Amino acid sequence: MKPSVIQDLWYKNAVFYCLSVGTFMDADGDGTGDFAGLERRLDYLLSLGVTAIWLHPFQPSPQRDHGYDISDYYGVDPVYGSLGDFVSFTHAAKQRGLKVIIDLVVNHTSDQHRWFQEARSDPASRYRDWYVWSNKRPAAYDEGMVFPGVQKATWTYDETAKAWYFHRFFNFQPDLNTANPEVQAEILKIMGFWLELGVAGFRMDAVPFVIAEKGPEVKGAPKEHFEWLRDFREFLQWRSGDAIILAEANVLPKDDMAYFGDDNDRMHMMFNFQVNQALFYALAASDVRPLVKALNKTWNRPPSAQWAMFLRNHDELDLGRLTEKQRQTVFEKFGPDKDMQLYDRGIRRRLAPMLDGDRRRIELAYSLMFSLPGTPVLRYGDEIGMGDDLSIPERDCARTPMQWTADAQGGFTRGTRPVSRPISGGAYGYEHVNVANQRHEHGSLLHWMQSIIRQRKEAPEIGWGDFEVIETGENAALALRYDWRNNSVLCLHNFEARPLELHFKTGVEGEEGRVLVDLLTGERAEAGEDGRHRVLIEGYGYRWYRVGGLDALLRRSTS
Repeated sequence: MKPSVIQDLWYKNAVFYCLSVGTFMDADGDGTGDFAGLERRLDYLLSLGVTAIWLHPFQPSPQRDHGYDISDYYGVDPVYGSLGDFVSFTHAAKQRGLKVIIDLVVNHTSDQHRWFQEARSDPASRYRDWYVWSNKRPAAYDEGMVFPGVQKATWTYDETAKAWYFHRFFNFQPDLNTANPEVQAEILKIMGFWLELGVAGFRMDAVPFVIAEKGPEVKGAPKEHFEWLRDFREFLQWRSGDAIILAEANVLPKDDMAYFGDDNDRMHMMFNFQVNQALFYALAASDVRPLVKALNKTWNRPPSAQWAMFLRNHDELDLGRLTEKQRQTVFEKFGPDKDMQLYDRGIRRRLAPMLDGDRRRIELAYSLMFSLPGTPVLRYGDEIGMGDDLSIPERDCARTPMQWTADAQGGFTRGTRPVSRPISGGAYGYEHVNVANQRHEHGSLLHWMQSIIRQRKEAPEIGWGDFEVIETGENAALALRYDWRNNSVLCLHNFEARPLELHFKTGVEGEEGRVLVDLLTGERAEAGEDGRHRVLIEGYGYRWYRVGGLDALLRRSTS
């Protein structure tokens, strides 16, 4: 049987929440978040409405790259607790119906990992070929850096090994030789270990690099071994029928199917970077045409596969897929200062300050994200409009601790030495922006976010259905209609600061296509005699409609 036949497709209508254990909630007061603290906040996440939690790396690590430099794949870093604490957390999440996925970082290890230490110390070690070596400096030693301007090379000479080792990322993160069958078997072993401890899948880091050929002889674009993705998928389906892999693969649309597989026998999900970048151009330029192109280009995927839609994540906002002119438009609007930019390709700010704290535009952006064709991924703190601290270097400026209360350290820790200083003072300081305050304000962003998440879960057409772009005659407006099981939902968004009157036909035949019911207000609207709707949307406004109304929904759901 194909994996898609036996797979539980729970991820099609899920809402993911991404967080780092170390900056979410500290229970023991040592200044670093831990699993005990995260477990205490599960009911908050449940009340928010999310259905799945994505955890950044928490395994033992020297912490030179926020845990992405792993030194032991089979443990929990003591600063976060123990394996017992992790299992207690996953058990508590399962009791609440929350699924947990974790980062799978297997393109590289820390240089402190036992495997690398043995490999560099002994040429005859079984681990020597677990990494990528060259006896002389490769000609392309200073090409292909992931972090230009910060990273100087991709090959580094090791005095102990008397050889050069390959590292796609920082020099303290040597690449694993993923072509080695023993390394591939170890990756499956790592997956199996965490599945047994209660996880529902993995967000696989840097997938194109994991499957790429590596070595001093590689020139130009390396060959990618997509059959390895099928091996990962088959193992996952065998061990746990409902577990998934969410791939981080910032690739061109022409390559999407290679990652999903024609029968969706490779990756279950992928982040849609193409749509993400076009989305920010639409927000900056009030022009949805590139966004429509990105949506159409990336929609060719198997029915059981799914896109992950997001606004901001833990990395920079990568604008590398935009044209130079488009990229400069986004820079001018959202990151005009060089200090706000990173790696010559992106912006390192959080969403709220990028949008100048404008509640209308923040709602527009998140309404759009939740209504795009895919599964939404929300980042911790964005539900309350957290800001960034640009005095902190590189990407760390947007990785500050969660702001729970107006108390000292934002309620993140009772200690006085947090792992990272919470934002204090100013418009985004924890004194003003925190969960406790917003819980008691009916009109707060937190309450609005709970409402839009609830609405997204009640519109499964978006996660399961096919979409069609509806012509409105306005380049600053996006209209998407979703169809699934004879039901239709229509979402409208105005990217202009001024009101727009949109004229359109729903595309649904018969009388049902003439009726729209606003899912957020309950208001009912009917088309004119020409069958066209005329909807006035305020500046940065949005509408979610059910086409045909509740009566039509009930009739069709029982047909």
